[in-house]
Amino acid sequence: MNDHQASPANEKRFFVTKLLRAAKSLFDLRSYLHVLRVIHFYGYTHVQPRAQMTIGAGSGMAPNVSLRFGSLIKIGQNCHIGERCYLWAGPDKGRIIIGDFTSLAPEVFITTSDYQFKAGTPFRQQPKTEKDVIIGRDVWLGARAIITAGVTIGDGSIVGAGSVVTKDIPANSIAVGVPARVIGVRPS
Repeated sequence: MNDHQASPANEKRFFVTKLLRAAKSLFDLRSYLHVLRVIHFYGYTHVQPRAQMTIGAGSGMAPNVSLRFGSLIKIGQNCHIGERCYLWAGPDKGRIIIGDFTSLAPEVFITTSDYQFKAGTPFRQQPKTEKDVIIGRDVWLGARAIITAGVTIGDGSIVGAGSVVTKDIPANSIAVGVPARVIGVRPS
């Protein structure tokens, strides 16, 4: 028997070890408590805010989209919001408005608030500034694009994957980079 072949005794020990690990995991109460935490998290980051938001006919959203302050989010008709996107409006007045026929690829992050930075105060104890984010009609945001507070993206624009949009993008523009800059015009 060479080194790469297992003896029947070794195979049996391996199987028993795997079985014991599975049993230990199955009877560990912490596993079930974690499932409850995941259900709670899903409830307050997707189910509850989605019930509060306005979403147009024909629009679809992945079940793992993270939402904040749904009452401040408006999605137009025939839109697609991809997997693991983050639409973080609010908390008080910062709205996210997405026009008809717009698509967000996976992991797009949109936020309407920023912390202020004043010397001598931890940033989490400082007030936030909130500014609306407006995404026009027929816009495509590539995977992992980040859209910061106060940005307007004009109708028909495309934002490349991994771009960070910190300033307005004119209509029918193609923008890429960190920070995003316009590199072309979308053909009409």
